[in-house]
Amino acid sequence: MLTKPQINLLRNHINIKKVPFSDRGSRLMVFQYENEDQLYIKLAERLSFLDPALEAYLDRAPFITNLEFVDENGNALHFSTTSYPHVVYFTTQLGDFGMVFANKRTLSIGLPPEKKLGIRFQVSPLYWKITTDGGLFKAIRNFAYNTNAEMVHHTINPEAGGYSVDLIVKSGADSVITLTVDSIDPHHEPQAFSISHTAAEQRWKSWFEHVPAVEEKYCRTYAYAWWVMANNLLSPLGKITYESMMPSKINYVGLWLWDSAMHALAFRHTDPELARNQIRAMIESQLPDGMLPDAIYDEGVIAEIDHPIRAEVTKPPILAWAALKLHETDPDLEFLKEIYIPLVRWNAWWFSMNDDNVNGLVQYNHPYSSGLDNNPLWDYGMPVESPDINTYLCVQMGSLAVIAETLGMDSEGAMWRRRASAIVQRMLDVFWDEEKGVFQAFHNDQPIPVLTPFNLYPLWSGQLPTHINQRLVDHLTNPEEFWGKYALPSVAFNDEHYDSQSMWRGPVWVNINYFFIEALRQVGYDEIADQLQNKTLELIMQQPSIYEYYTAETGLPPKKSAEIFGWSAAVFIDLAIQASKPKPGQKAPDLNKKEPKNNGD
Repeated sequence: MLTKPQINLLRNHINIKKVPFSDRGSRLMVFQYENEDQLYIKLAERLSFLDPALEAYLDRAPFITNLEFVDENGNALHFSTTSYPHVVYFTTQLGDFGMVFANKRTLSIGLPPEKKLGIRFQVSPLYWKITTDGGLFKAIRNFAYNTNAEMVHHTINPEAGGYSVDLIVKSGADSVITLTVDSIDPHHEPQAFSISHTAAEQRWKSWFEHVPAVEEKYCRTYAYAWWVMANNLLSPLGKITYESMMPSKINYVGLWLWDSAMHALAFRHTDPELARNQIRAMIESQLPDGMLPDAIYDEGVIAEIDHPIRAEVTKPPILAWAALKLHETDPDLEFLKEIYIPLVRWNAWWFSMNDDNVNGLVQYNHPYSSGLDNNPLWDYGMPVESPDINTYLCVQMGSLAVIAETLGMDSEGAMWRRRASAIVQRMLDVFWDEEKGVFQAFHNDQPIPVLTPFNLYPLWSGQLPTHINQRLVDHLTNPEEFWGKYALPSVAFNDEHYDSQSMWRGPVWVNINYFFIEALRQVGYDEIADQLQNKTLELIMQQPSIYEYYTAETGLPPKKSAEIFGWSAAVFIDLAIQASKPKPGQKAPDLNKKEPKNNGD
């Protein structure tokens, strides 16, 4: 039976001790301290004018700390939480406090009626540090708090780095305290909590009403995945010119290049224009030479990194592939015209700036351009000529061929097909190792002694001889190498470089599974593709949250694996939709049949 997820399905599924209560477009994130009846609020912003270091935002202290609910005497109230996508309730001995987003910059705290009570918190609107020759203070953001209740007690006390605020009011039937964070004007006119609550509930109900139905067994994780997709969205600001999705509001503040392509896979099922905007947002920051930067954030772009070496940094070229999938779902010739030339220029950049030995095969000059930051393929030095980047370019040129032909440029489409075939032939001539049955990566003309799924990537080209396809699939399905209970590890199990906990040195990344599922179907291994699809869905479903990567032996997320991770959610959504479609000869379900209502609590 196919069902659509409902808002109540996520009751208490959103654990605010680990993931933020936030809202579509907002840069505010509300968390609860692990062992305290207190909340804190962080900003999903780099604020690079405070500290230009690339990852400084990860260590920045919360903007608001130690937010607690208090009685009329200022005593802190113990609370238990009940969370939904649109609201969190905090149940105390005086009644329920509620919290919703009145708008992207304002939190509305609903108060138990006809009581004397309030909140206490610390706010730090300044950033400061000691320098070699003195000290430095900078403003972070403007902040305001307001209430529509009768004021009883109100104090503001300066403290180290900020202010402590005590606010006690006499609440009415529908009273609120609002907290607003803004770069310019933080004022917000408080409105009754019931109004903000109803609006928030309707926003989220509408979000879920537009998602396709899936098999019931996928529904809970599917609902959570769609919550992740909305929760990680940012409204336009500065260099971010479209509503766009972060990989994770907690760990990855900004837009990343190949993540954006993966996010578009999910959004195409509900809002094709939002999906198109994920691609537009990246192309908008194309550099004069055609390169697309690694990442974009409010104040700038990341196009060069100085560690572990200094070089330009981008990400694998999959935007044309994603755009074509979007076009298949929701055709839009004008969009294809809009992105075609920028994507052609990006393709040209790869070949003109990344082929030092002019052998027709492209190299990586920085490990991070691969997206596989610490994979052992880069342990032996840079640059590296690798099968994965050249396969991506083959897939991209194949996609450009279809786009060109769709736009009526048949001769140009034929050119792209010739170029895609040519790069496959070059990989066969240079990378293929007949004895090992894999495609080798090279540094300084020497093969790199590592076995990874990326040595099998040319399978995705769909243009290899049948016997080579079989050799690659034999590696893929070998339990000693890649085919464990949880697949696919990012380094072969039996490779000496394998590390179960370290990002791209062993754990499973589900976007890579997605590419192989497509590759397997493309060359006729549908049964194995189904198995890998099921393994991927089961891997994600076994955890209450959705993670960046997973341990290949246990399926658990390693300690450093980011939570509420975007492309993992997007992959789950797309695969669950695929898995829920009727098989050939199977009767399609009646999607117009109304399912019984689940009213929840």
